[in-house]
Amino acid sequence: MFTGLSAFPLTPLRGDVVDEEAFVGLIERATAAGVDSITALGSTGSYAYLTEAERARVSRLAVEHAGTTPVFVGVGGLRTSHVLSHIDSAEAAGAAGVMLAPMSYQALTSDDVFELYRTVTAHTDLPVIVYDNPATTHFTFTTELYERIADLPGIASLKIPGVPIDLHDAHAHVARIRSMIPAHVTIGISGDPFAAAGLIAGCETWYSVIGGTLPEPALTIARAALGGRGKDAIAESERLAPLWSLFSEYRGSLRVIAVIAEHLGLAPRRCLPLPIQGLTEAQRRQVAVVVDELGLS
Repeated sequence: MFTGLSAFPLTPLRGDVVDEEAFVGLIERATAAGVDSITALGSTGSYAYLTEAERARVSRLAVEHAGTTPVFVGVGGLRTSHVLSHIDSAEAAGAAGVMLAPMSYQALTSDDVFELYRTVTAHTDLPVIVYDNPATTHFTFTTELYERIADLPGIASLKIPGVPIDLHDAHAHVARIRSMIPAHVTIGISGDPFAAAGLIAGCETWYSVIGGTLPEPALTIARAALGGRGKDAIAESERLAPLWSLFSEYRGSLRVIAVIAEHLGLAPRRCLPLPIQGLTEAQRRQVAVVVDELGLS
């Protein structure tokens, strides 16, 4: 299950309430396109802003509407007891796996993070995705910590940050991680601008922001890279360079992908949880121009 394209849908809000119709629409759109899995309640899904009840409901909706497509559910929380409760909800919903980032208010140590994953893997039989997202969590994994955690029973995949753009350097980076973890643990790339390079360099999975809203171009890159057509994958990624530039300009992908979903009628206007204000009117127009010029729909 932990290979190919995993789509990360938004969890759109309308009036500070989860817009279930819009969320279900994104799930059905991704599954119809043929993504390999769906990861609900990732950072793109704003899991940290939702109540326990909202997260449980979103998990159930994702599984119910994904058909035969495996659904992984983000279960991060500030307290370990909260994480375990989110895991129980994901299990009850029928999730195929869980994804866990080390959330914090006080800065975490490597031992804190290892103990979190040890406790989680002892608690559940669901496979666990290790979610390394330093830009959001402000915790940086080392390859040594990857090694410690990957040896725990139940760890299925590592979601790593973007690799070097240079393919030689990317290969070396992925090969070093691969040499330190068990063969059954897949390596997944995140940071959509780096996906083509990461997959060509040996990552088996792309945990994709755009895959949850724009599955077709994401699938084009993933299928080409994993099918031995690296030049085609690079070409499609380079075609999307204006989109990647927006991600860089506007402090990450979340605000941009939300505007894209809104522009395409897939989510209500201002669908992000407050206090995230989203983009200004001028910025929204810039995103719309890029979407239309690239022919994204």
